[in-house]
Amino acid sequence: MRAVIQRVSSASVTVDGQVVGQIAQGIMVLLGVEKGDTETPADWLAEKIVGLRIFEDEAGKMNRSLIDIGGAVLAVSQFTLAGNCDKGRRPSFDTAAPAEEGKRLYDYFVEALKRQNVPVQTGIFQADMQVALVNDGPVTFILER
Repeated sequence: MRAVIQRVSSASVTVDGQVVGQIAQGIMVLLGVEKGDTETPADWLAEKIVGLRIFEDEAGKMNRSLIDIGGAVLAVSQFTLAGNCDKGRRPSFDTAAPAEEGKRLYDYFVEALKRQNVPVQTGIFQADMQVALVNDGPVTFILER
């Protein structure tokens, strides 16, 4: 399971011209689920993301977590994170979880975030989404489990 996380001052997801998820300050998460992934990495990622001290304190140091700042999460499924570009010019998605399993674990991940007592907004699984965000910093991390 892979997650690209970005510290944002705002982020939104639009589907068919309608905003389906939107946050102010917080973390934008792009989540890729691979074959063989289970609930264990989803739980780990949810706890890690909410607890990461990536927001600045009064001294300008990354010392505050999402909970400390009262921020929110915008979680979007992104199967292309399972893409392999090593051979040729066209990515291979052989390691991506099948859609049904990917959705189940994405939904589980979203619920794991909610159990951390933070506001969570989402995109729509398998939809053609337009994602807009203002990356604050920029601050971006890749987490794998």
